[in-house]
Order: sequence, then C-alpha cells, then structure tokens
Amino acid sequence: MKKSYLVLHFAVLLAGFTGVFGKLISLNEGLLVWYRVFFSSIVLFFILKLFKISTNIKLQKKLDIAKIGMFITIHWVFFYASIKYSNISIGVVCYCLTSFFTAIFAPLINRSKFSLSELGLSLITLFGISLIFHFDASYQLGIILGVISSAFAALYTIYNEKLVRNFDSRIINYYQMIGGTVGLGILLPFYLYFFPVPTILPSLKDVYYLIVLASFCTVGLYVLFAESLKHISPFTVNLSFNLEPVYAIILAFLFFNESKELNMSFYIGLCFVILSVLLQTIISFRKK
Repeated sequence: MKKSYLVLHFAVLLAGFTGVFGKLISLNEGLLVWYRVFFSSIVLFFILKLFKISTNIKLQKKLDIAKIGMFITIHWVFFYASIKYSNISIGVVCYCLTSFFTAIFAPLINRSKFSLSELGLSLITLFGISLIFHFDASYQLGIILGVISSAFAALYTIYNEKLVRNFDSRIINYYQMIGGTVGLGILLPFYLYFFPVPTILPSLKDVYYLIVLASFCTVGLYVLFAESLKHISPFTVNLSFNLEPVYAIILAFLFFNESKELNMSFYIGLCFVILSVLLQTIISFRKK
C-alpha cells in the first residue's frame, strides 16, 4: 500500500508540469491536445513493442477502452483552455474539483452509497474554489472552463478504475490515446471553424515540448496513475491529485512570475484545497 502511495505522488509531481507546457506551447488548446494524444500513442506503440506486450484483445474491448479515452481528451481540451483564458494557477486549482465530482458521480455510476466523509471533504475543496472564483472577474471564464474539465476528469477516473482490473495499464493508455487521436481528429475541423488559427502545424520548439509532454507527463503519468488505481480508491487518487496545484503554482511562480497576478483570496482558497487533501490522506491511512 505504501508503494502505491509513492507511485501516486510521483504521478502527481509529473502532473504539476502539464500546466506549464500549456503555457509554453503556442498552439491553441484543441490542437495542443490532439498533438499530445497523437505523440503519446506513438510513444506507447514503441513501448509495447519494446516490452513485447501483446495488444491482441477483442475489437469490442478496444473500442470500449478508446471511448473512455475521450473523457481524458475532452478534459485536457477544457483544462488547457482554462489555462489559456486565465493562467496556470487558476487552471490547476480548478482541477481539484475532480474529487468533488467523483464523490457525486461514482455512487451514481457504480450504484453504491454516497460517502458523507468524501462529500464533506469535497465541500471543503469547493469552498476553496469559490473563494478563488470571486477574487478577479477577468478570470471567471477560465475558472468555468476549469470546472468543466474537472467533471470529465472525474468520469475518466471512475470508468478507468474498472479497466485497470482487467488490462495492462500501458495497453489501456495506448488505446485511449488512439481513441483521443481519432475522436478529437473528427471534431477538430469543426473546432477550428469556430476557433480559427493562423497555422495548424507546431513550431520546432512546440514539437520538442510536445514530445516531452507526451513521453513523461502523459504516458509516464497515466501509467503510474492506472497502477495506483489497482490499490487505491478513485476518490483518494483524485483527491491526492489536488496537490498538483502546489507543484504547478511553484513552477508558475518560478518561470512565469504569476505571483503578481494573485491576491490573498487565492491563497486562502488554496489553503482549503490543501487541507482537504491532508484530511483525506489521514483518513485513508487510519482505515488501512
């Protein structure tokens, strides 16, 4: 169990870098995510070949895995839109609402009882986000986009938990990235019609960032994420990912000087978010 928590928190550390790449890469959110899933599927293809992992599963199973990949793909589109319409700090803090949506969606999808402790901890997170929402009206669109992204992240985690019991996490990730590449690829022409861009091709610098993002912060991150779900509940995993803003905000302060854009209301809200993570960690260890 302790090893699973170490794996989980290393994944959270990698997740802290994803928001930074959203700021570094010049492509809009739709193109950024399409290239991310495309490069990730290529990286995973070679990993599966290198380790001689068979991808020979039934077509229906492949399609089921690929469909769940659309949840994470849509989550990323809204996540990076949140960052581009506000900043890194806002985007990653809104991701913390994933645990709130998990506490609501999981019992409905799995037909299980609602957990009062999970709902209570999620309300602490929600209160923290509400404080941040009111600190600057210019960031409210970014916050709304971030809230939508966290809802899709919750759905992805809940459905992904069922997959990791039956399949290798690398195979899951591979077909999910293919699903995201094909699914978003079909939607992209319509997306670009409403959100036109000067060019759809990434610059050389963007290609470098995309390869790093795909290799470490996508493939590496989500393989670790899937492994942790084998021993830790989806709610605890999502709540632990609430620590992502801590790492991401430190990086945003260091590289983009975002501390000048934030006020005391933001920091108070962030404290409530961190408090919910600490309380859930304590509760989880006491249960074990």
